[in-house]
Amino acid sequence: MKILALAASSSSTSINKQLATYAAGLVAGAEVEVLDINDYEMPIFSEDKEKELGQPEQAKHFFQKIGEADAVVISYAEHNGSYATAFKNVFDWTSRIDMKVYQGKPVVMLATSPGPGGAATVLAAATGSAPYFAADVKGSLSVPSFYDNFDMENGELRNEALIEELKTIMLAL
Repeated sequence: MKILALAASSSSTSINKQLATYAAGLVAGAEVEVLDINDYEMPIFSEDKEKELGQPEQAKHFFQKIGEADAVVISYAEHNGSYATAFKNVFDWTSRIDMKVYQGKPVVMLATSPGPGGAATVLAAATGSAPYFAADVKGSLSVPSFYDNFDMENGELRNEALIEELKTIMLAL
């Protein structure tokens, strides 16, 4: 199984990238590719830009990466209660290629933040809209207080309840 793991964040020290990578690694025997959305930077989407530029190669490549995967693990950063702008822009451009961005793939949606909210607001938005974008959501999990629940040195969750919940979700892939 080929799993595409990514953070919906452009931070070079993304805690969401750490969570997505850890989660994908829980699938025994899986080949995991970790995507960095910074590799897909494009002008801010608008209809005018689309008329001017057409479909950027970065958006085509992002769509292709999803298509080549057997499953997708994505962890969302929350900026002011919504998607990080960098991810939203990549997603907006890609959805113009095909609204079925996730192409019917099994998807695990995660989110985390340093605070107790665990980016739950953006995770709810993502899971709520997922069917419109052809995501077969197998499960979702918000990890609150990332630095209290994740062992940075070993790169893994340390909260037993969260570990068990995540393992169960990942088995659905």
